[in-house]
Amino acid sequence: MNNTLPRETQHDKLPAFVWWAATIAWSITIFELSTETYGISLSAWLLNEILRILGIHVSAATFHTLHFLLRKLAHLTEYGIFAVLLYGSLGAGREFRWLWRRATVCAAIAGGYALTDELHQLFVPGRTATLHDSALDACGAILALAGLYFYNAVSQAKARRSAANVASPAET
Repeated sequence: MNNTLPRETQHDKLPAFVWWAATIAWSITIFELSTETYGISLSAWLLNEILRILGIHVSAATFHTLHFLLRKLAHLTEYGIFAVLLYGSLGAGREFRWLWRRATVCAAIAGGYALTDELHQLFVPGRTATLHDSALDACGAILALAGLYFYNAVSQAKARRSAANVASPAET
């Protein structure tokens, strides 16, 4: 399978420093989000405000469940973004190609960073560190990379169909 998109479907390439700057900025954001400032009370307040603005009233048990889901979704999302940024950084300056080795390296780096993030939380008052959260973070990275893989596969299929239509136009 050719993992390179045809020329006419490629997006302009971002310079490597842009990818790396975004990746480093996001890793700093993840680190900052694991401080006391962004703990459970902030996410509870945020969820409460969203529900209030939308005029939605829920029981305490439902609020607790929604809050739990919001916090776990945040783990998936922040590490999914991190993995995609890493993937872009490691391939910066080259045309986009899906490479399993690069994806594996990105998943490993994201998983390792998740472990260091939980280690950091051991020393933050009001925060707790769990391996479950690290596993969830790694799952977020893997899910995002899987999404990138499928996006690439669909883009390639569309490009091949488009190229085939140009090469042999349908008879009218």
